[in-house]
Amino acid sequence: MQSKLTLRLDEGLIRRAKLIAKRRGKSLSQMVAEYFALLGSRSSKEPDELSPTVNALKGILKGSKLDRRDYHRHLEDKYL
Repeated sequence: MQSKLTLRLDEGLIRRAKLIAKRRGKSLSQMVAEYFALLGSRSSKEPDELSPTVNALKGILKGSKLDRRDYHRHLEDKYL
């Protein structure tokens, strides 16, 4: 049995989600349903389940003075 669900989201987010759904040949409702189904399908990964590469990089920036703005500047320099 299907039920109706009302979500309140930012208009820009809705527009982007509809475009993505259209590109994938799906309805927005179908995409949301698939996402909700994924939420219960797997538990979050435990630290020992991370790939060797991720484990090697984990904590590498601890104590550094880098923050989100530094990352944004890096992306701007790289792509603009």
